[in-house]
Amino acid sequence: MATALSRTEVYSLLSLSLACCGILANTLQGDGEPLIASIAFSGLAFSCCYALIRWLGSAFMRAGFKGKDLCKLRQTEIPETMGAVCAMVYLLIIVIFIPWPFYKDIVAATSGGGNRDVMRELEQVETGRLLHKFPHNKLASYLSATLSLHTIVLLGIGDDLFDIRWRHKVLIPAIAAIPMLIVYFVDFGVTQMVVPTPLRPYLGELFDLGWLYYVYMALLSIFSSNSINILAGINGIEVAQSLVIALLIVLNDALYLCFTPYPNPATDSHLFSLYLLLPFIGVSVALLMHNWYPAKVFVGDTYCYFAGMVFAVDGILGHFSKTLILLLLPQGFNFVYSAPQLFHIVPCPRHRLPHFNARTGLLECSRVEFKKPLARPIAESLKLLHRLRMLDVETDERGDVVSSSNFTIINLWLVWFGPMREDRLALGLLALQTALGLLGLFIRHRMALLVFTQDNW
Repeated sequence: MATALSRTEVYSLLSLSLACCGILANTLQGDGEPLIASIAFSGLAFSCCYALIRWLGSAFMRAGFKGKDLCKLRQTEIPETMGAVCAMVYLLIIVIFIPWPFYKDIVAATSGGGNRDVMRELEQVETGRLLHKFPHNKLASYLSATLSLHTIVLLGIGDDLFDIRWRHKVLIPAIAAIPMLIVYFVDFGVTQMVVPTPLRPYLGELFDLGWLYYVYMALLSIFSSNSINILAGINGIEVAQSLVIALLIVLNDALYLCFTPYPNPATDSHLFSLYLLLPFIGVSVALLMHNWYPAKVFVGDTYCYFAGMVFAVDGILGHFSKTLILLLLPQGFNFVYSAPQLFHIVPCPRHRLPHFNARTGLLECSRVEFKKPLARPIAESLKLLHRLRMLDVETDERGDVVSSSNFTIINLWLVWFGPMREDRLALGLLALQTALGLLGLFIRHRMALLVFTQDNW
């Protein structure tokens, strides 16, 4: 991997950075314009992340963060865990961004607003020069989001360093979600769900889940982070699927911000969502340009945890967690489909990535060998999945199952469509992610009206 930037890259990144800095300076001439500032910060995040990945690649390899691409004919070593660079740039950007969404409130409510020498009544002084009007709850939500993201990145780097076992690291996102859940409890505390119309005669319009709602949010954080990590194994798939999900959430935010009259109760929530997502898109595009086929870097588990937690924080604090679940349908299917191996109902090899055929240069579905006879119910279930084309099962002359394709959606795609090149496989899965995501948004905003009286859009 080349570590130096070409002259064209230097001029392009420098031009983009200067333009973004100019936009940021211009936003401070008015009321801060936080959405425009967030877009500018996203451009800066892209430039910094792109350059740092190139500059730090050799340093990571010297530190031992390197690996071989097993799906290539020439298995040369390339830098690994570069998603940590992406995550650190993102965290720095969203911290620096804090003054912009609160610029108007800071100027109006503090002594920095030109009120330093103005006489105030005693009761105004006691409330901190209008500080009682400052949106502390919004700032608390933003800071809790950054704290949860800092925590997940720290824990993700620990996983990349020590290669923690699955049964130990599966709860890592729940630990990182604690700051967010505490602030949700203090500032919102809303644990009620809207009951579908057919059930309202029995349960009423709203049903209070109580503490179960916090369990649900913790489980959503666990699922969101680990589901990105499970759907992995080929160049670009971790970052690209995250980008597709992020863009679909941006589309959902745009539906509320562009096609509803202002002020709308959901406006602030979806602006908050964009403030977190736009810089994420910036750093992810930079990482994808290095991780796409043929990959020059690997992203590592840190990026998968980090990306999943961005979505969980965004959905929970943005109050659209049910919509997020609809956008994670492929990841949900992959988890359910992988469950027999994840829970060791059938043997699970260390790596389940597709098998590279050196003769054809194509990827084929990888297989798991059953050295011991399977229990009859399990064997018959695998044969049924084979007949439904959900697995590729091999049997011996006695009819005993001796091997099957691995239980991942990546291998299933190869079972359905046959051997193919790595980039075509990734593009096919991304097309599926996009199609199901758009279907999810359609269900959320149109078909939901069949069981609910209205859509808050």
